[in-house]
Amino acid sequence: MVHATQGAAPFRVDIVAAGHDLTADEPPSNGGGDVGPGPFDLVVAGLAACTMITLRMYAERKGWAGFDITAKLRHRMEGHAHFIDREVEVSGVPDEAGLERLRAIVERTPVTLALKPAFTISTVLAQVAAGATP
Repeated sequence: MVHATQGAAPFRVDIVAAGHDLTADEPPSNGGGDVGPGPFDLVVAGLAACTMITLRMYAERKGWAGFDITAKLRHRMEGHAHFIDREVEVSGVPDEAGLERLRAIVERTPVTLALKPAFTISTVLAQVAAGATP
């Protein structure tokens, strides 16, 4: 359950999501106070979280010791079209077959599937060298 109320500033929104407090806002360029991420930042953050959790779950089921993951995502618009660029770096994947499986899984995470009808999501998933921080 998500409960949202209008905050004190013009576009501030105080949110309680599953018992966790969040704040959303717009940047000053849009008349906000920049006290929290904007709505699309929250959408992209949800995709980042789902991506990382899903891949971590898979790696744990496979018993991949030393598996690590980072992701960088960016929302952009071209005209009225929405795009998300997703860069995922992993380490600790034992072989190319495992890396290819992660590339397939990342395209089918629950939030990815929910967003695909409205967003074009471009993903690059690459393995970084062992010992390097992804």
